[in-house]
Amino acid sequence: MSTAIVHHEDMTAARLLWDDPECEIECPERLCAALSGLQRAGLEGRCLRVSAREASEEELSLVHSAEYVALVRATQGLTEGELKVLSGKFDAVYFHPETFHCARLAAGAALQLVDAVLTGTARNGLALVRPPGHHSQRAAANGFCVFNNVALAAQHARQRHGLDRILIVDWDIHHGQGIQYTFEDDPGVLYFSWHRYEHGRFWPCLRESDADVVGRGPGSGFTVNLPWNQVGMGNADYMAAFLHVLLPLAFEFDPELVLVSAGFDSAVGDPEGEMLATPECFAHLTRLLQVLAGGRVCAVLEGGYHLDSLAHSVCMTVRALLGDPIPPLSGPMVPCHSALESIQRVRAAQAPHWMSLQSEGVDVQASAGLPRYACDPYSPPEARPSAPPPGSPVCEPAAATPSPLLDELQPCPPPPIRTAVALTVPDAALFLPPGVLHQVGPHESLAQDEACTVLGKLLHLLDGILDGQVNNGLTLIPGPAVAAALDVVIQRALSHGSQRLLCLALGQLDRPLELADDGRTLWLSIKDQAAAAPSPFHVCVPLPGTTGGFLSCLLGLVLPLAYSCRPDLVLLALGPGHGLQEPRAALLAAALQGPAGGRVLALVEEVRPAVGGEAGGRRAGPCPPPPLPTALALALHGAALPSLGAFCRASPEESRALTHLRRQLEPRWEMLRVSGGPRPLSKAR
Repeated sequence: MSTAIVHHEDMTAARLLWDDPECEIECPERLCAALSGLQRAGLEGRCLRVSAREASEEELSLVHSAEYVALVRATQGLTEGELKVLSGKFDAVYFHPETFHCARLAAGAALQLVDAVLTGTARNGLALVRPPGHHSQRAAANGFCVFNNVALAAQHARQRHGLDRILIVDWDIHHGQGIQYTFEDDPGVLYFSWHRYEHGRFWPCLRESDADVVGRGPGSGFTVNLPWNQVGMGNADYMAAFLHVLLPLAFEFDPELVLVSAGFDSAVGDPEGEMLATPECFAHLTRLLQVLAGGRVCAVLEGGYHLDSLAHSVCMTVRALLGDPIPPLSGPMVPCHSALESIQRVRAAQAPHWMSLQSEGVDVQASAGLPRYACDPYSPPEARPSAPPPGSPVCEPAAATPSPLLDELQPCPPPPIRTAVALTVPDAALFLPPGVLHQVGPHESLAQDEACTVLGKLLHLLDGILDGQVNNGLTLIPGPAVAAALDVVIQRALSHGSQRLLCLALGQLDRPLELADDGRTLWLSIKDQAAAAPSPFHVCVPLPGTTGGFLSCLLGLVLPLAYSCRPDLVLLALGPGHGLQEPRAALLAAALQGPAGGRVLALVEEVRPAVGGEAGGRRAGPCPPPPLPTALALALHGAALPSLGAFCRASPEESRALTHLRRQLEPRWEMLRVSGGPRPLSKAR
């Protein structure tokens, strides 16, 4: 299965016919820039091209009233003057004689993308559409939006394909109030939106965009608003929002499909957003969403008004959908005070509704001490936010021209080999999916001693990753040799140009004594018994037994540390007694591909069956495929992840241990922070 791109050139037909500074930015050139960018980057030809169809009026009725659809249909016969008068009756909208056709194509493209993904024609995809849709309401156009493309796609997925749980992620810089209104009492749709808000002073200036608006009735807790109260939010702020708000709820919700209202006015350079997140950030956000719903992710274009920034961001999103390595994030990975304050408020507002946040000990009263928004009539002026504590990072206004961050688009071919597996014996190949993985390493005849053979293949694979010929890989290591092999790999990587390593060790694997504590290697150990006091570069945490505890460890510790240290290479070592089940190991391998640009090397203890059932006996004949190496190899290669099973909240012991550890580490690794309070004193970074 491939990545689908759904588009139709007719969607460029509608344009503004009169002077209107507010609406002129929504222009046909937006689609041209996005499509041209995909072509220049060599991405379009690697995707499944689908020509959009018009949504039927029956399909539009899934969200919109018949009277409203008739009103838009009638615009086909109006004069320019009549169109201008009608447009003035709505907020930030313009109509054109081709608007009805374009808007039906935009809605139909979203429906086609959902059909392609849910029928298995494509694995995921992007619908390049205009007009956008997330502001449109049942009987009203709003904010350039005519029909609500993503809301229609969600309803279509439920009605035609029988889905019960759909996650909608709206990363446009404006609040998608149209989607919120459609599903605010519906527990079958989890709607997450971040948006520039500035305490109610930024359009659409709605009270219901506040963090404490969580849905109503049976839909309480299924509307998640994260308002940004300053401009200049960057990569660290966006990643913190995903790791500490969206993903904990999404894993507990367990969606069957992920829809993305993909507005790129939240990227650097856009005049609407004035934010600093680079295009690469959207690749990382997309990659994190791909671990949900079996990888079924459908992105639908919303805003994005700086043409270069839009083109780059679309390309980065498609690279992630294709499974290509994604560039590491740039800039300091330190969330600003305002972002953390917003994250704290939304976590407090959502905690009563989600076990994952309750397990983390989120204080549901935390929002009481934080300011309400200025548009709240019950909030006095003196309740507005005060200045951040001294020493807190402050969001800086975005530069008007982001040229230093937007290099010329160039073809970015992936490495020749996406995933390589180094094998020690021929019959171990039984678990390799045919045609998916590539076996590398010296031939058996090149070495007589098995240990030398294993080490030679391992180093050959490592060199391939470091040289850019292989994206990621996996090696099976005899149990007693995992620790020694890991030590050799660390020294080899550091001596061959790697500046920073992240080593995630599970099981009975101790940090090498000769490993220098110079900040180049972050050693994170997950084992049954954790060590006492951690150091910034030697972290130990107990192995969680519950699903909730494992997810809290992954999202609240492992990934924040990984993104904070920004490694060149991630080493994932599963040694004796690691205790990791296949679905969790697969999720871990998939999630760790983001921080180091996909460069992950997994060293896995090889469990050899013995003749007659005796431990340490001679290798038996052909045996069933080892499930753990299979799961890891498939996850590294980008296959759909197996289900974690029913969500089980973390135990009190797991939650206390993780919370205590995070507080100890926050002074050095600030991506661990989830609140906007005073920062603890720390040494220079």
